Amino acid sequence: MTRLSVEMLAADVPEPITSAGHAQLGIAVLAGIAVIVLLITKFKLHAFLALTIGSLALGAFAGAPLDKVITSFSTGLGSTVAGVGVLIALGAILGKMLADSGGADQIVDTILARASGRAMPWAMVLIASVIGLPLFFEVGVVLLIPVVLMVAKRGNYSLMRIGIPALAGLSVMHGLVPPHPGPLVAIDALGANLGVTLALGVLVAIPTVVVSGPLFSRYAARWVDVPAPDRMIPQRASDDLDKRPGFGPTLATILLPVVLMLAKALVDIVVDDPENTVQRVFDVIGSPMIALLASVLVGIFTLGLPAGFSKERVSQLVEKGLAPIAGILLIVGAGGGFKQTLIDSGVGQMILDISEDWSVPAILLGWLIAVAIRLATGSATVATISAAGLVAPLAADMSTTHAALLVLAIGAGSVFFSHVNDAGFWLVKEYFGLSVGQNIKTWSVMETIISVVAGGLVLLLSLIL
Repeated sequence: MTRLSVEMLAADVPEPITSAGHAQLGIAVLAGIAVIVLLITKFKLHAFLALTIGSLALGAFAGAPLDKVITSFSTGLGSTVAGVGVLIALGAILGKMLADSGGADQIVDTILARASGRAMPWAMVLIASVIGLPLFFEVGVVLLIPVVLMVAKRGNYSLMRIGIPALAGLSVMHGLVPPHPGPLVAIDALGANLGVTLALGVLVAIPTVVVSGPLFSRYAARWVDVPAPDRMIPQRASDDLDKRPGFGPTLATILLPVVLMLAKALVDIVVDDPENTVQRVFDVIGSPMIALLASVLVGIFTLGLPAGFSKERVSQLVEKGLAPIAGILLIVGAGGGFKQTLIDSGVGQMILDISEDWSVPAILLGWLIAVAIRLATGSATVATISAAGLVAPLAADMSTTHAALLVLAIGAGSVFFSHVNDAGFWLVKEYFGLSVGQNIKTWSVMETIISVVAGGLVLLLSLIL
């Protein structure tokens, strides 16, 4: 288990842009986060603007020159977008292609045709987990809601018995498994290995999704027994198509980047020779950008063309896939700027100094910080970015495995107890036609179970590995 200590990173923390003491820095951090929280929750300001203003407030409270604060913020924004921007864009294109071609519907229909009765919640969690790999959470919800509602209505199932497993699959993928924005940003901030994080993320995700999905849905269905609302069953993408891709090619396209990145991680462990030709080849094809790019290019032939899309329509599809992620890229970039401002202000060194005699595991600290910010802001992405910035110095002397586990701990904490300040809370509430109380007893509790179970498993793995 990696413990907090001053010796971990004395030489690697950058020269701070302010000479403020620990007390002033502590107040500055709290004030900066408070500004972000207030702007998002009270004034309903966009998270990009809130993070930008919060970064400036942090620097001002820390007594740093404004020009240096602006430089730190701009540097962090640029490096974060450079590190994860292309990956988010490629993931958005793949998700759009998967949805519009009818490939997602093909996977859903194929699995549901082979499941019934007690197996249905397990089928739903499997569908959501597979579909959720390349999709953003909100896109996945919109994509799967018609399926959830139709299955519940046609099969006379409790809405919660079917809906909770689907939401759990999506949420676990969103919080723990790259290439989702949160894990990618944390990996970039902590310098973790993406392949190792992906492998451990899948390992943690499987039991987490089982507990929070099919198992918890039994109790959720008793607590909130509601029928599927007819008004919320929208038209599916494939309803307007004459043909759609096959199950095998669609599944292979979705899993291609995961397989390539895992293969790279395996080769790195087995070969462990940077000059080896095989390892160099896998370092290229298993890099996140190439793996996702390959999946997008393959998807043109396995998803777009089988659906009857022309070259022009494929081009339009790519354009439409990129348009909605502008806001996400700006939020992620501004979060990176906030992270860099934290680091350059000397917050990392402050954490090391004041925690010299602590016996709190760094992994637990990362989870707790993410939980606190998640509860305050309602945003899993903001919680991940901010927590990663605060604990980044602690990852410098960690092993590859423990750095990956720290990423997962932050991801687990970032989904803790979604409530009224979370857009996802209202999205689920409106789609399922629930009251606020019913949504808290189902969706909010499910998110908390995901956070606690995943966090506990990460801590357990840190003792073993």
